[in-house]
Amino acid sequence: MKDAQVIVLATPVFFLLIGIELLVGWRRGRNTYRLADALNSIGLGIMSQVVGLFTRFAAIGLYAIAFEHLALWRLPADSIAVWVAALLAYDLCYYWVHRCGHRIALMWAAHAVHHQSEDYNLATALRQTSSGWIVGWAFYLPMAVLGVPPLVFGGVALIDLLYQYWVHTQQIGRLGGFDRWFCAPSNHRVHHAVNDAYVDRNYGGILIVWDRLFGTFVEEDDADPCVYGTRSPLRSWNPVWANLQVYAGLWREMQLCPRWRDKLLLWIKPPGWRPAEVVARLGEHRFDIAAVRRYDPPMPAWRQAVALVLFVMLLAGTTLLLWHAHELPMPWLAAGAGALIAALWVIGALCTAPDPTPQHKGATTWPSNV
Repeated sequence: MKDAQVIVLATPVFFLLIGIELLVGWRRGRNTYRLADALNSIGLGIMSQVVGLFTRFAAIGLYAIAFEHLALWRLPADSIAVWVAALLAYDLCYYWVHRCGHRIALMWAAHAVHHQSEDYNLATALRQTSSGWIVGWAFYLPMAVLGVPPLVFGGVALIDLLYQYWVHTQQIGRLGGFDRWFCAPSNHRVHHAVNDAYVDRNYGGILIVWDRLFGTFVEEDDADPCVYGTRSPLRSWNPVWANLQVYAGLWREMQLCPRWRDKLLLWIKPPGWRPAEVVARLGEHRFDIAAVRRYDPPMPAWRQAVALVLFVMLLAGTTLLLWHAHELPMPWLAAGAGALIAALWVIGALCTAPDPTPQHKGATTWPSNV
């Protein structure tokens, strides 16, 4: 079965859990959902899957090539021990790709999409980038060299991804000893927060042990409630712009760099690094968590209704495309993908109204959980 088909089969479970979380939040008087934000987050997940139909070669194809030509030995794909070891290895690699995703500007430009939501719920878990394939695949090549078969690699990658869904919730509190070993909701809430004490912490996918080993673990503190989003907020429901925002900021700042060395460093240094000349021209950004205001433009009832109807139609179209993608000729696949992305843009436009909140000039790439 193709990966895209697995995601299709998992989708009803995703929405069932979202419904349960929504109901629990309402009953507790702690609803964590807003319609526009949820549609935007889920829509970005759809966009990621659609784009992935054309970019999956970077993750699986290049891994298979490396396995074929560089593997020191070939481990058996039918061994439980191999699967367990591969899952641990994948989770360790994920820790480092995730950590670098916050500490290298080019990688943050992709990963920022997942952090842009100013809400934190199970819909946020589905909010994924469409450009993570550019660099991220390289971090997993050691597994190919060590002889982990592509089938096993793809399987454990899917397990690691699906595990991380449930930790994106505010409705589950601390879980005692479980929190010490595993990535759990409390640990991952910290990761998504922009509070000074929480920025760039708790990168683990399944295991939080990696953060404890490498000094990046911080425990959630009730006295310092998590504030979600990025330090240079997206302030848009446009899914295309969500994927391009940080790249565009880096490109603009690169044009202002007087030296080629600085133009290169801008992409590989931590997010927010800029040479003195650029800082002098754009000014310094001072993040004040007390001044954070969620992007929440008014959305009339008629727009909500139209957006929901279009979204249901979009889900149906996405399901058909992902299920039959491996059977479609490339022109039809590209046409279907283009239509779905256009529909996502229309839904984003329906959710958008003029934003009266002023934005900081040039604030697009500030450190690090921006």
